[in-house]
Amino acid sequence: MSTRFTRALLRLPGENFASGITTAAAGAPDFAATLGQHGCYATGLASLGLAITVLPADARYPDGTFVEDTAIVTPAAAIMTRPGAVTREGETAAVAVALRTHFRELATIESPGTVDGGDVCETDSEVLIGISSRTNAEGARQLARLLNDLGRRATILDIRGAAGLLHLKTGISYLGDGRLAVAPGLPPFPAFGRYEQVALAPEESYAANCVRVNDRVLVAEGYPRFLEALVGLGYDPLPFAMSEFRRQDGGLSCLSLRF
Repeated sequence: MSTRFTRALLRLPGENFASGITTAAAGAPDFAATLGQHGCYATGLASLGLAITVLPADARYPDGTFVEDTAIVTPAAAIMTRPGAVTREGETAAVAVALRTHFRELATIESPGTVDGGDVCETDSEVLIGISSRTNAEGARQLARLLNDLGRRATILDIRGAAGLLHLKTGISYLGDGRLAVAPGLPPFPAFGRYEQVALAPEESYAANCVRVNDRVLVAEGYPRFLEALVGLGYDPLPFAMSEFRRQDGGLSCLSLRF
């Protein structure tokens, strides 16, 4: 299942985290609070039975803590991405070294293709790939081909017309059990019709980036209507403070590679 994990790879935020790319216009993150929230996230994953590897911060890459964008990790193989922001291209090197501990071979997205892991949503039946400002059509095609070679169905969705979406998983997450959490503003893609959709209220759109990990759903704290909806569906949410990462356009899934 795409929601069962035993390991997670994280990367510490650096002291220059506030220098990273953001469109949030929500003020600079507080570094001490950022470290605290990151630590709680790591502890939370460990409490769910995952073995945690935390890479050190690298001052060359202030966005490096958003490690999910650097690789696509499936049960069969890992695929190194080519991030769409030029300043982030070097982030993949340290992640590749760490992943080689667990995977004998790593596939790679090649130029001119670009892929951010935040545009890739794996479900039990397929992998949804978003074309966005960070993942281009060539990168999506390469990734789909690599996934097909691994026996995984891939569906490409163009989200460039959806206002406010940096990545596909800014607006959707797979909850398991054939369900997607879906924020308002996404086009009505036919692919979504293959799932039961849990619609979020506009004021709680940020919470659409959640993560099913084994028997829990990691959610950003402060979104009571979505929390109530999850509980009503029989899920056991695990809330996390995410205020400092939200200031840098980050969400829960961005902070780890889970496999």
